[in-house]
Amino acid sequence: MHIRSADTTIQKKRPLSPHLQVWRWHATMATSILHRASGSANYIGAGLMTLFLVCLAGGPESYQTIAPLFQGGLGIAVKVVLFLLAWSYGYHWLNGLRHLMWDAGLGFGPKTSNRNSWIIMIASPLPAVLIFALALGAN
Repeated sequence: MHIRSADTTIQKKRPLSPHLQVWRWHATMATSILHRASGSANYIGAGLMTLFLVCLAGGPESYQTIAPLFQGGLGIAVKVVLFLLAWSYGYHWLNGLRHLMWDAGLGFGPKTSNRNSWIIMIASPLPAVLIFALALGAN
């Protein structure tokens, strides 16, 4: 930043913003980044789910256009993507609950925040497993 005086320009020294490589990684940093990534994945997943539901609502002929996606080797890949999207939704939901706790003024201490971050990262696959268990049980 330059400050102009009557006849000279003085450059003011300001500290640079620290880069991620400077900081020691901890759980709350990971949950922050994962929350942003899962939000982006959820946005894409919502679009894909909308296309799927439109094909279902269009009747049997419309569904037949997407049915091959769920068969064979491609079907396995599609199911993996669906599981990862379900995991993303579960993670985002659980981390959203943590943000609601923060809105209530709870869980701001470093130990509590780190503990809650680890709990969320470890528990986040559970909603996806539950969704897939229910879906596979319905078949």
